[in-house]
This record gives sequence, C-alpha cells and structure tokens, in this order.
Amino acid sequence: MKLLKWVAIKAAVALIALGAMNASAAPTAQNLKAFDVLSKESQQCAACHKDKSRGLFQQWGESKHYGANVGCYECHQAKPNEPDAIKHEGFNISVLVTPKDCAQCHSREVEEFTASHHASAGKILGSLDNMLAEVVEGKIMLNGASPAAVSGCAQCHGSVIKVMENGDLDPATWPNSGIGRINPDGSNGSCNACHQRHEFDIKQARRPEACGKCHLGPDHPQKEIYEESKHGIAFYGNVEEMNLTSSKWVVGEDYDAAPTCATCHMSATKELPITHEIGDRISWTLRPPVSEKIDAKQRGKVKSWEARRDDMKKVCSACHTSTWVENFYVQFDGVVNLYNDKFAKPGVGMMKFLKKEGLITPTGFDDKIEWTWFYLWHHEGRRARHGAAMNAPDYVQWHGLFEVAERFYTELVPEFEELLEEADHDGKKDVAKRGRKLLDEILSRPEHAWFSGKEPEAVKKARLKAQEEFKKRYAQ
Repeated sequence: MKLLKWVAIKAAVALIALGAMNASAAPTAQNLKAFDVLSKESQQCAACHKDKSRGLFQQWGESKHYGANVGCYECHQAKPNEPDAIKHEGFNISVLVTPKDCAQCHSREVEEFTASHHASAGKILGSLDNMLAEVVEGKIMLNGASPAAVSGCAQCHGSVIKVMENGDLDPATWPNSGIGRINPDGSNGSCNACHQRHEFDIKQARRPEACGKCHLGPDHPQKEIYEESKHGIAFYGNVEEMNLTSSKWVVGEDYDAAPTCATCHMSATKELPITHEIGDRISWTLRPPVSEKIDAKQRGKVKSWEARRDDMKKVCSACHTSTWVENFYVQFDGVVNLYNDKFAKPGVGMMKFLKKEGLITPTGFDDKIEWTWFYLWHHEGRRARHGAAMNAPDYVQWHGLFEVAERFYTELVPEFEELLEEADHDGKKDVAKRGRKLLDEILSRPEHAWFSGKEPEAVKKARLKAQEEFKKRYAQ
C-alpha cells in the first residue's frame, strides 16, 4: 500500500510539473525570454504586438509556428517592389500572407492547392451567381463594387485584392479570406480560409465546421447534409475519439469513429497520401445544371473519373466492405442519372429553345422562367445530388427531388407553355409549333407518362391497389 501511495504521489507531481511546462510554453507578456530564439525582426514584432494585438499574439503562441521559431516577420516580410509592400517600423512587410508566402515552407501543399478548384474559386466574374450579386442585388456601389458581392460572394470565393494609391488595401476587397482570393503577388487562394490564423490549428481544420463557412445554405448545403448523415451523427457523438491532433491522422489507423469532410476529400489513408487538391477524389461534378463525369487535367496529367472514384473507394474501404461501397455508388449514380435525364436535360433543352427563338431576352433573370429554372437546378437539383453523394435521405427526397419535380411540373412546364401562347398571339406560329413539338417529345417519354396521362392501365391499377392496401394498414 505504501508503494502504491508513493507511485501515486510521484505521478501527481509529474503531471503538475508537465502542466506547468505546457503553461509556460506559449509566450506571454511575462515570458519574453522565449523570444531569444526568434529572428531579430520577429522579436521586435512580438515585443510590440503582445500588447497591441493580444489575441493574435496568444494564438501565434499556441501554434506550431511558434514552436518552430517561425515568427511574424517570416510570414509577413515583403520585398520593396511588391505591389502590397508597406514600410512598417523600419521593415518592408505585407499585411497579406499568400500561398506564395506559405510555399517557402509548404511547397507541396501549395502546389496541390494551386491545381484545385478552390484556388480558382475567385474567378466567378460572368457567372449567374455573380450577376445576381453585382447587378440584380447590387448597383449601389462600394468603391466600384456591390456590397452584396463584397460581403457575400467574395468572402467565400475570394476577392481580387486591390492596393490603393496610398498603399492601403482597398476596403471593397479586404478583409477577405475567400478560398480563391486573387492576390497582388499573382498567387491565387488563401490558406487561412481553412487554417485559421494565427494559430493554424490542424484540429480546427479537420472539423466539418471549417468547411461549413462556405459549404452550406440552399444551393450547396454540404454541412447540413453531413450533419444529417450517419457520418455526421457518428462524428458529433464520438468527437472525443477522433484523435484530431494526430500528426498523420490515417483513417482506420489513427481513428475509426467517423469521417469528416477532410477525411474523404483530402486526408491520408493507408493507401493514399494527404492531398490539398480537394477535388482529386470526386468523380461527378454536381455543380452545373447537368452533372458530368470528371476527366480533369492535374499537374499536366489527365486523371479520369474512374481513377478519381477508385481513390474515393479506397477511403470508404477503411470502414466499409467492398460490396457496401460498390452498391453505394450504384445508388448515387442512380439519383444523378434520374435528375439528369428526367428533369435537367429537358430543362436545358427548353431554355435553349426559348433563347434561340427570342422568346426570352439575353439578359439573365428578367424573365420569370429564368428564376424558375435557376431554383430547379441551382438549388433543388444540387441539394438532391449532394444528398445522394453524402448519405442524407431527406435532402435527396423532400429538400431535393420532391422540390425539383414540383418546380418542373407546376412552374417550368406551364411557364414554357405560356411563352408559346404569347408567341402564337404575336404571329410567331411556326416558333410556337416547334416549341409544342419539343414539349410533346419530352412529356411523351415513359418517365413523364403519369403527368401526360399516358400510363398503361395496368400500371395505374397496380398503384391504386397499393394505395388502398396502404390505407387499410394504417386504418387498423
């Protein structure tokens, strides 16, 4: 018993000592001797900012950068001829820290990121989304930009950072940590979109909330979808078992409680290295009106959609059997193909016809049917496809295909017919005739037979019988 007590006392003393060491590891206003190992420039920065920027100073002090003797100057230093360089306390610095700066130490990560869609997310000029923010919602300007775009679109996609004549950063373009930010030094992107400055905590970057700043909402609700899925339920129920601070964080080896966004899209498996090319394992693009398989160039080489899918299957196989994984993809492809063939391709055909024949104007969103179509593919259609990709049944059904169908049959088709009627009345009878022929061809397909009334009688009777049996079951 005495021996056990002595061991317990020794363990307690050791824990107290360890706690004291950890507590003194981060720099504080009383612990300036820790700065001796920093460069002279960073020592000067830290001595001042410990009081002027207390929160940032403490975050840096808790970072791995601090532990590796990487200080303020190592990241913020600039050459005098750089577009955003300013003179500050005798040093040439830049307020912005860009991927080009991070590449001094993290070259592989920056190379992978630069090849990704994230890096080009700021190039949205000309998109329908951008037109909404700049024109439809905007035109009351902030330094030549729409406030809707400045505080909305650009905060996720990234702005074109502009330097004013006096050397200050244009407030219409900065602060901004959008993932595809276009920087004055010619680089694209913002590492701190995911790795929150100045701590750059890997645990924070691995959590789904890191992605949720941008990947949520009516048109791409990945965060909400994840939270509904079994993956999200497992994560939040077992977050303490996720080993989020592991240096390598290999799924199936360092953790097995649940995957996060990072697990599937970029983190390491036993067979795959970590990648900052966030779309490297994606086989469908679910963004446009009609989904397509992705065969994309990557650092000079074409990576086929089959190769991309094989890599994602390797992630899935860390926790699931091969049969489960293969059958999941059959189900996922089924939803995408259903959406594409039944609703999206016919919708594209109808909208192209209206524009080609001049029944709607070239200006976006000034005709009601353009809003209807935008809701169908950009909001409801994306939700259905993303829900299928990430195991969220409510988003496939009630927030997805149900709303797609409602929009298609009760709004898009009637509005198309109304425009044909107007063409008829305006003397464009040939145009109206061709439009009705197109619509008849679409609605005569088997998948629309219920709507056109052309279903076989046997099919109608079988459905009525099933409905009666359902009522009986719930009447008891």
